[in-house]
Amino acid sequence: MLRYISIVAAAVVVAALTACASAPYQGDSYTVRKGDTLMSISRTVGKDHHDIAAWNKLSDANEIYPGDVLRLKPPATAAVAAPVSRAKPAAAVHERKAEPKTEREAAAPAATEAERLDWMWPAQGKLTATTDRNLKGIDITGTPGQPVWAAEAGKVTYAGRGIRGYGNMIIVKHSRTLLSVYAHNKSIMVKEGQTVNRGQQIAEMGDTDSRTVKLYFEIRSNGKALNPVPLLPKPRS
Repeated sequence: MLRYISIVAAAVVVAALTACASAPYQGDSYTVRKGDTLMSISRTVGKDHHDIAAWNKLSDANEIYPGDVLRLKPPATAAVAAPVSRAKPAAAVHERKAEPKTEREAAAPAATEAERLDWMWPAQGKLTATTDRNLKGIDITGTPGQPVWAAEAGKVTYAGRGIRGYGNMIIVKHSRTLLSVYAHNKSIMVKEGQTVNRGQQIAEMGDTDSRTVKLYFEIRSNGKALNPVPLLPKPRS
């Protein structure tokens, strides 16, 4: 009798776990975690990885970092078709024209938030344009071992060498939507989960996964790369 009860109880537990595992992912966005890939995320959320890449304008499947917030549905301009109205065709035309304005307005708060922060240059050296078309940040060339600083205060959400092509990399999250990236470091001086101050040394410049000694620096808002140069102080002449 006891054996029968144990078997029934085990079956109930397995059934409950199976039901939880098969429950569809809820939400219109997904925050990238350490070890995630576009394929693993697509399986988790039940969406095609090609669609996720298109909705987030990802030209490279490796272009996601821990802390990035990925959209899991088409943008408003693509998701909402112009309403069909035979009685008032002019209204449909009016709504169609208004959509691009809505998209621009949605992008404005992210830029404004980034501009409000007190960014500083993450390293000393010569600023050069990155040669990789898939990358949106800047390269700062220097010498091995020179300090790399946090460009703003925040929390380290990634510190390691698990993303191909970036070498020893650090990601610092500054708000719910803003983060900064520091790649190709010789050594990492912070840990994941650690809070860092603006100007605190977080790494030493190096050439991991790079042909030259440099720091690759990037600022991202909602997973989209922003041009960091206008956000940084003007270099001293």
